[in-house]
Amino acid sequence: MPVITLTSDFGLTDYRTAAVKGAILSQSPQAVIADISHEIEAYNLRQASYIIHNAYRYFPKGTVHLIAVDSFYRKEVRSIVYSADGHYFVAADNGLLSLIFFDINPESVHEITLKRFDEELKSVATDILAPAAVHLSHGGVPEVIGRQIDDPKILSFQRAVYTGAEKMIVGEVMYIDNFGNLVSNISKKFFINKLAGHARYIVKFRNLALTSIYNHHTEFVKDWANESDYHGKSVAVFNEENLLELVIYRGNKNNGAKTLFGMNVGEKVYIEFFDE
Repeated sequence: MPVITLTSDFGLTDYRTAAVKGAILSQSPQAVIADISHEIEAYNLRQASYIIHNAYRYFPKGTVHLIAVDSFYRKEVRSIVYSADGHYFVAADNGLLSLIFFDINPESVHEITLKRFDEELKSVATDILAPAAVHLSHGGVPEVIGRQIDDPKILSFQRAVYTGAEKMIVGEVMYIDNFGNLVSNISKKFFINKLAGHARYIVKFRNLALTSIYNHHTEFVKDWANESDYHGKSVAVFNEENLLELVIYRGNKNNGAKTLFGMNVGEKVYIEFFDE
């Protein structure tokens, strides 16, 4: 039986996460449920999209991903199924799925029409998304639980840009991870493309500057016998998703780059190029 993953902004203190799992298991006692995250900040679609985009591909094809972020019932907001990259995604039509799949077009999008208009709806996650996820995990097709649509809500990320006059990439922080690392929207591919023909570069943010970008978080450690000497150093790396990340080596959410650099989501990151 395909896996059903759960992602929400419900947290783990309240009953809602357990209620969704109970709704799934009541309909499918043998369901295989895996949590991606329930610590998404309330209504934070950008944060949810980054986490899900980078997690879903590690699950087998056919997995059903139930996403309850900014999902409280509003009559004018549809619930939808995205069929994309061999997976199903069920969520509110709030633009989140378009952020997850900024680089992939879905094979199809269906509005879920499981509930009749005269039925009382208590929770989108338990009353609509959970039954839809169970149906899909049992091999059902989206056409049985909904109608195909071509107008899902679309949102987009701010993209990094290159200004030729200043020989500079201008990006911004798009995500802050559990270690306090600052993930930017500057990709390695974009950087390498703009680096061609230039002799060197400087990564700038706030009043700080770094002259090297490493390919992983520990590459800059040159002496492992004295590795502790590197603790607390500022580093720029391309992370696992090949995005530029600003890091305090061995930092955490209390003393990492976010705290020590004093930066938040949306703040600018620059890479300036020089010819000599």
